[in-house]
Amino acid sequence: MTVGASGSAITRGPVRPGPGGTGPPGLAREALAHQAGGLGQDPGQGFGIDPDDLPDGLVVADETGRVICFNAAAARITAVVAADAVGTPLERALPLEDLEGRRWWALTDPYGGLLTRYGQPERNLLLPGGREVLVSARYVRAYPQGPVRRLVVSIRGTEARRRTERSHAELIATVAHELRSPLTSVKGFTATLLAKWERFTDDQKRLMLETVDADANRVTRLIAELLDISRIDSGRLEVRRQPVDIGTAVGRHIQSITASGQSPDRFLVRIQQPLPALWADPDKIDQILGNLLENAVRHGAGTVTIEVAPAHVKHAEHPHAEHGGAEHTHADGGAKGTAVTVSDEGPGIPEESMARVFTRFWRGSKRGGTGLGLYIVKGIVEAHGGTITVGRGPGGGAQFRFILPVGAPAYLA
Repeated sequence: MTVGASGSAITRGPVRPGPGGTGPPGLAREALAHQAGGLGQDPGQGFGIDPDDLPDGLVVADETGRVICFNAAAARITAVVAADAVGTPLERALPLEDLEGRRWWALTDPYGGLLTRYGQPERNLLLPGGREVLVSARYVRAYPQGPVRRLVVSIRGTEARRRTERSHAELIATVAHELRSPLTSVKGFTATLLAKWERFTDDQKRLMLETVDADANRVTRLIAELLDISRIDSGRLEVRRQPVDIGTAVGRHIQSITASGQSPDRFLVRIQQPLPALWADPDKIDQILGNLLENAVRHGAGTVTIEVAPAHVKHAEHPHAEHGGAEHTHADGGAKGTAVTVSDEGPGIPEESMARVFTRFWRGSKRGGTGLGLYIVKGIVEAHGGTITVGRGPGGGAQFRFILPVGAPAYLA
């Protein structure tokens, strides 16, 4: 054994496959020795890292270009038997081509190319048969601008990325479809009014302008939903906590719905007092209530029951609570919270669909909607450190229940 420039141990001598015949055990020890950083630690002690433990495919070639490690994930992704790959030239064990059909190793020339190059960024390459994989490479040199001592290649399947790309494509298609209808209406009515203003009565003009206004609001709402999805997915959804009277918020939403034509008799509100003081984002709470009540009215039937009550929240249920807040805790380590339950008496949600309710584009029926509302609701509730569940209500319809921790600032604790 010799010591490299970085102080890491380098295993020399004949190559022996490690457990499972996938590569030398010395390779994992070498990586661990590099992590130990010359601190006198036993590199293998406490780590137990084996190439086959890695989730991504790992292929390592030595200074001659022959494969010395081909882990289990690489064998699974490439459908190449690891024992057949170890000891063979890299180009033969891993015959990659770019999307234009050019041989990848001849194109990049890791052993004879520029001495200042230390790797290849991740890119899509093709295996024999046209199967696509994501490949990145690292050139380990004996010293700066020296010859390549190890060529380390990482391989990943493209399934996860394909799912993400399909999700983005579905989002774009949904947005395009949802925008087309109101924008067509807005364009048609404004063009008609501009061209034939004098021919319409005041009542006709008012009707067309009200339609334009409603369609503009629909576009505004869709854009707001897209912004919320972007913030939720990137973890940038901001929560501006203020004291919130959840009972008053529920009453305000019911009043708004009844003003648009729904019968007040359709709603039953039960508020259990006393409620703990709730600190939350008022606008976000309105968004949650608006989505849940609108879904109950649109997709449900019968009486819509809204129950607000104190709740006992375990700390484990709201791990994302903001660091600036402190919960009012019970003696057993729990915390006070507020639970809101919205249930209807409609057909409910099939058991097989309940796991998908809070995913993008899920629609309970064909009665309109983008299928994004409940996904956003879940993101907002979790941003507050709360939880939301779906089940079957007492009347047989859908029942949504979310619990928000008190979330009071530290100076009130």
